[in-house]
Amino acid sequence: MTDDTDTHDGPTADQHANTPGRGVTPEARTIEPAAPEAFGLVQVWWGDGKGKTTAAMGMGFRAAGQGYRVHMLQFMKGGAASVEDTRGEYNAIAAMPGFSYENSGHYGWHGLLDGSDDDEHHARAQGGLERARDLLEGAHEADLTAPLDPDGPADEGVHMLILDEILYAANRGLVAPADVVDLVESKPSPLELVLTGGHERPEYVTDIADLVTNVRKETHPIDDGQRARKGTEY
Repeated sequence: MTDDTDTHDGPTADQHANTPGRGVTPEARTIEPAAPEAFGLVQVWWGDGKGKTTAAMGMGFRAAGQGYRVHMLQFMKGGAASVEDTRGEYNAIAAMPGFSYENSGHYGWHGLLDGSDDDEHHARAQGGLERARDLLEGAHEADLTAPLDPDGPADEGVHMLILDEILYAANRGLVAPADVVDLVESKPSPLELVLTGGHERPEYVTDIADLVTNVRKETHPIDDGQRARKGTEY
């Protein structure tokens, strides 16, 4: 007979030794200001599928839940006839310690003949670009290796900065792709920078990003005329 006590697939005393929490089921805890130990990457979320902003905000909530300071600056999302003036994500962010947002978008969508002004789209996008530079400057001046005031102004430093739809704005020529590259290259090393938007691959930034995700569409109800739905799209 052979002794198979060392080769069986059953549980062992130390099977959870190297797992997060050592196998203990996570539970919600009080959020205390903290500093991330492994932030500093550049993320790119692009593609013709739904979920780019949703994924970025999900990470934002996860980071804020760990006590980190998060801010989202939105380009290209100034509202439309299919979207009410109250958005679920804004309500949720306002209720979350350490997570804040602002919007630089103009009403409607650039180039869609929806009654919005393309020159105003360009002006608002340029304003968003300048604001992004200010936020990066504030991040440089802050100590991102230390906890930050969850209620402090975003331009005094954040651990994660989400530039939502900036890639869409760049792909449409509302901001120069070179300016997006400059934002990436000028960020402080501990800052986690998340860029989203656009249906066309942003070649200008994918080679310098640490994470690139193509959110692809297989089926989308908008193709059948479904308008934005409360609770899913806003």
